[in-house]
Amino acid sequence: MLPAQRQLEKKNDYQAEEHPFMQGLHGKAKLQYLWDYYKLPLAVAAIIFYIALYAAYHHFTHKDTALYAALVNVAVGDTLTEELSSQFLTEQNLNPAKNTFSLYSGLYLTEDENNSYHEYTYASRMKILASIDAEQLDVVFMNQEAFDAFSQKGYLYNLDELLAEEAPALFRQLAPYFVTNTEILEDNAEDLLFDGSAVYYAETAKYPMGLDLSESPFIKKGGFPETVYLGVIKNSPRLHMVFDYLEYLFS
Repeated sequence: MLPAQRQLEKKNDYQAEEHPFMQGLHGKAKLQYLWDYYKLPLAVAAIIFYIALYAAYHHFTHKDTALYAALVNVAVGDTLTEELSSQFLTEQNLNPAKNTFSLYSGLYLTEDENNSYHEYTYASRMKILASIDAEQLDVVFMNQEAFDAFSQKGYLYNLDELLAEEAPALFRQLAPYFVTNTEILEDNAEDLLFDGSAVYYAETAKYPMGLDLSESPFIKKGGFPETVYLGVIKNSPRLHMVFDYLEYLFS
């Protein structure tokens, strides 16, 4: 007997021993037997295939966020939204297939209970806090009320220190538009909740933490009824992109 024939006979003997019932099964019964016998390895293989497919999809469709911005107490139209976001990517020669600009809108902060947007305040505050904690907020467009709120909480950079050190040319260009506001370092607001006779006091610091955008070509043509300010969030990890964006806004 040839060696190849002996190997074939051994293989047939092994298969017959491994699956003694297969020879008597046909049709659905045979498929059911195969399913019962191989369903675990098939399930594992399917999971591995799904993970590999998902990883490949994520790799080829992933986009890096060039910048995160928010509109707080500021509403803009579709044209200005595009100019403040995707058009910036074009100006920076960033491939839109690989990069994105995240612009949060519909956020409102107010202490006035009669304000029509007061009901959105809590949800907006939670969104803002979560974005800051996740380092997914770099710059904020805001009206005076929102500017005061961000300033008091100490969320905004001292523009003197930030730009003078990191971008001196930009500092000289934008210094005329710096706006000073007040950060509350410490106060006894909580004590007043329990003691109505207590007198409010606060330790504060004043420094330029906002930009008046009235002379920005984009904001100027927007026809806003009140001043729009821009602030830079203190924990932004994308400061060099922020500098490019500030230059873009005043270009």
